[in-house]
Amino acid sequence: MSKKILILTGDAVEALEVYYPYYRCLEEGYDAVIASPTDKKVLKTVVHDFEDWQTFTEKQGYNIEAHASFENINPEQFDALIIPGGRAPEHIRLHKDFARLAGHFFEQNKPIMILCHASQALSVIADQIKGREMTAYFACRPEVEAAGATYIETRCHVDRNLVSGHAWNDLPQLMKEFVKQVNALN
Repeated sequence: MSKKILILTGDAVEALEVYYPYYRCLEEGYDAVIASPTDKKVLKTVVHDFEDWQTFTEKQGYNIEAHASFENINPEQFDALIIPGGRAPEHIRLHKDFARLAGHFFEQNKPIMILCHASQALSVIADQIKGREMTAYFACRPEVEAAGATYIETRCHVDRNLVSGHAWNDLPQLMKEFVKQVNALN
């Protein structure tokens, strides 16, 4: 039976941070399910780039289909979790089912991969990340520390079942670590 991966995201997800993990999971033979706050929906992605600004720029990206809504997801049916970045984390964390879904993977010690701004979403389950180590996009450091986690200044960090990354350009290393954890599951 193939491993089942849950990807929690919404509109304004960073395009590379959802597409790369999604297709990489399919390539591994995993059953990857993209869930968004509402029923099946075409999600709007964004493309962040570094163009000689003090921060990143944002442009509209490709669309990607969500397969299910948060409320229709039973996290016990999934082996691992991915939360991509972009601006999606700041609004998906407000959904009534987000904490239930994300919290399950921490409570059950299942593999979790977050990157970039996904750390913002974890602020609603601060009790689950308190005392943990993670990295994120450097501008998210205040949210990581306010939630009681230790911010690690690196591009990719593994703290037990939590694989965290700085940005989309760290995806090869992040996915390598994530796939290793998922493949180690019984």
